Amino acid sequence: MSTYTESIEKLIEALTRLPGIGRRSAERVVNYILGASKDEIKNLAETIIKVKESVRFCRICNNLSEQEICRVCQDMQRHKEVICIVEKPGDVTAIERSGTFHGVYHVLLGSISPLEGRGPSDLKIEGLLKRIKEDNIKEVIIATDADTEGETTSMYLAKLIKPLGVNLSRIGLGLPVGSNLEYADSTTLSKALESRRTI
Repeated sequence: MSTYTESIEKLIEALTRLPGIGRRSAERVVNYILGASKDEIKNLAETIIKVKESVRFCRICNNLSEQEICRVCQDMQRHKEVICIVEKPGDVTAIERSGTFHGVYHVLLGSISPLEGRGPSDLKIEGLLKRIKEDNIKEVIIATDADTEGETTSMYLAKLIKPLGVNLSRIGLGLPVGSNLEYADSTTLSKALESRRTI
């Protein structure tokens, strides 16, 4: 039997629906909320509502934005002739953190997954092909995940993009920097060997 009040139990249940939040983590968040000032929690709630109401997808690349066009697409310093295709907006953030890519992005908003009922028509592929044909794109980098869905999506995109006459590449897959070979699984090692480059 739970010792929490009904409202606390409901909040815990709501928090456990968030990714990465189990019951123990949800309980810690609730205890923080109960100990925080009313103004602090009101500000948190208003911030969540503002994000939900003001954030949308960029008209050009489908990245998250508060305007019609995202910051990356607006940035005149970017190499607009190079597009990196990713599955979700979080992938843009991850690549930007590396500080090594200076082109633009195209966010598919998903991956091909027949088991989950997601096919090519559920992704933002049409806009991508239009950009490649109309925007003088010279290079396309496919940076989908290294799982089955990401690989399936990558192969599907490659079939569509190759005939368009642009340089097409897939991000290297394999061992993370600083890892030991003896601890790597066979799939990771296989991908690392396939993605080898000349030195």
